[in-house]
Amino acid sequence: MRRFLLSLIFGGVSLYMLGGCAATAQTRGGGGQSPSTPQSPSTAGTPGSRDMNNPANTPGNGPEAMTTKMDDKKFVKDAALGGMTEVELGKLAAQKASNDAVKQFGQKMVDDHTKANDELKQIAGKENINVPDSLDSKHQSRIDKLSKLSGSEFDKAYIKDQVKDHQQDVNEFQSEAQGGSDPNIKQFASSTLPTLQEHLSKAKEVSKQVKQESSSKKASGTGQ
Repeated sequence: MRRFLLSLIFGGVSLYMLGGCAATAQTRGGGGQSPSTPQSPSTAGTPGSRDMNNPANTPGNGPEAMTTKMDDKKFVKDAALGGMTEVELGKLAAQKASNDAVKQFGQKMVDDHTKANDELKQIAGKENINVPDSLDSKHQSRIDKLSKLSGSEFDKAYIKDQVKDHQQDVNEFQSEAQGGSDPNIKQFASSTLPTLQEHLSKAKEVSKQVKQESSSKKASGTGQ
């Protein structure tokens, strides 16, 4: 009986000790883990990382990057010089051209550009912008060069000059109509643009006629 009691007591003590050791082992094994693991600095959100990922903060993406402003005063000066040159060249064409289509085109340049020049002067006066009243050396040289030619040589050189010049005019007037600052000058550019586009289209058409006529003369032996 005594042995039996000792066995029970010994067994209970052993179980108690085993249970305590297991609990201690479990506590030590789980001590390296935390229910809530803090974020490392590399994954935590910072203002700098948000700015780098935000396209709105990237230089050059704003609407102002697409805006191109025009110098209204420079446009007026260039348009005035160009218009006066077209009138003088048109007078030459009406007098010296051998091709009827070139003569008619030259007279149209005199009429249309004289009208546009007068309108530009009125607008410039209201805006206190000085308009040149005579040609500079650059534009005068175009007139001097063509005045030395005659006949078919004049026709080809003049109409070639007109195609090139009106292509440039259309681009400049489009830019002013879209990016000018003065509303009156922008309106002038916008209202004159269709006329210049018509001139360009007509100049290309006349250029084809002049080339065809020149080829026909060469084929028949009557031309240069």
